[in-house]
Amino acid sequence: MTLADSLRQMLAVLETERQALAALDVDALMLSAQDKQSLCGALEGQGAGSLDAECRTLVEAARRKNEVNRKVRNLLAANVAARLQALTASSGTYAAPQAHRA
Repeated sequence: MTLADSLRQMLAVLETERQALAALDVDALMLSAQDKQSLCGALEGQGAGSLDAECRTLVEAARRKNEVNRKVRNLLAANVAARLQALTASSGTYAAPQAHRA
């Protein structure tokens, strides 16, 4: 498999991840994470010193898609944290519990 082929596959996986995030599909997110990990391993073994124009474009597109997906994941996590905080009426999900006074 060529570097360009691996990068095209990474773009496809990142798009699948974006769709899974939009649908809140945990199973698809897990599969995307596994696919990304495998592709990172394949990309790691390929030389980065001789990127042609097509590969540079694909790398930049993958970088942008990954950044968008990361921001969406962070927004979802913040939303969940806020909802949990509202349910528990606590100052933070990870805050130490308050001692009860008698």
